[in-house]
Amino acid sequence: MNYRKLGASGLSVSEIAFGNWITHGAQVDNETARACVHAAIDAGITTFDTADVYAETRAETVLGEALKEMRRESFELCTKVYHPTGTGANDRGLSRKHIMEACHASLNRLQTDYIDVYYAHRFDSTVSLEETFLAFSDLVRQGKVLYVGVSEWTAEQIAKGASLARELRVPLVASQPQYSMLWRVIEAEVIPACEREGIGQVVWSPLAQGILSGKYLPDKPVPQESRASTSAGAPFFEQLAGQWLRTEVLIAVSKLSSIAHEAGLTLPQLAIAWVLQNPQVSAAIIGASKPEQVQENVKAAGIRLGSETMKQIDHVIAGLAERDPGKTG
Repeated sequence: MNYRKLGASGLSVSEIAFGNWITHGAQVDNETARACVHAAIDAGITTFDTADVYAETRAETVLGEALKEMRRESFELCTKVYHPTGTGANDRGLSRKHIMEACHASLNRLQTDYIDVYYAHRFDSTVSLEETFLAFSDLVRQGKVLYVGVSEWTAEQIAKGASLARELRVPLVASQPQYSMLWRVIEAEVIPACEREGIGQVVWSPLAQGILSGKYLPDKPVPQESRASTSAGAPFFEQLAGQWLRTEVLIAVSKLSSIAHEAGLTLPQLAIAWVLQNPQVSAAIIGASKPEQVQENVKAAGIRLGSETMKQIDHVIAGLAERDPGKTG
């Protein structure tokens, strides 16, 4: 495993992080989830990502249980706040009340005293940024949060947040956007804005919701046990990855498989390694429904793709990748 600084901060993170969106508390049983976490630890992964909304808070509980015997200083634990975690009017968003209550609830579920990176899971246009960042500032001063991040914020929102963070001396160090060969909307605006502010990218879905795993084939039914076929994964898959289930995209993905083979990699390894070529990416988050997936995909760590391989990839996906910065968030 290789480790990178998170933006301009002093925090080191494993360049491959382990996330439990969709899987823990929903798609897999708790024993399998625990085995996946331990496989990640064995592979050198130290950065773990979750959110209070995942599996209706169960994902945090599962991850906390899996990590509770580990030396706390040996890993970086990241979670998020924004989405509804209850039915009350204040059980959502980035108000001071919800941030404070959500943070304490996450700490309890994760069985820890502090969160390494606490993300604003989305931008909240109904609450002033001052209120949001004052709440984050207090959590930092209390030692309950070490660093702050944002997820799926636009470049303009990030710039405004960074200005307030400087004023309040809040360590805003991370952005967590979707990023893959097929989804490149952050390249034009978000990445340059973050680079100016010293904010690193911890990207999710480097496999484009599994499309870049190679398991979805042109003119073939969706494989059993894939995210698209499970009750937990199907709604998200339909929303996020359904756009890629087009014949021309899946044909291109099959060509990418050949490029991966020539490079001595699996297609998932190639896709993760491609994301990590971007110098502004601090870590790429992988998920897994079984330990073997962790063990296989973590081999992308430390891989440097040659310029010819990068050109081949760009040629294959030309005209297919989404690049519109307006689709951020």
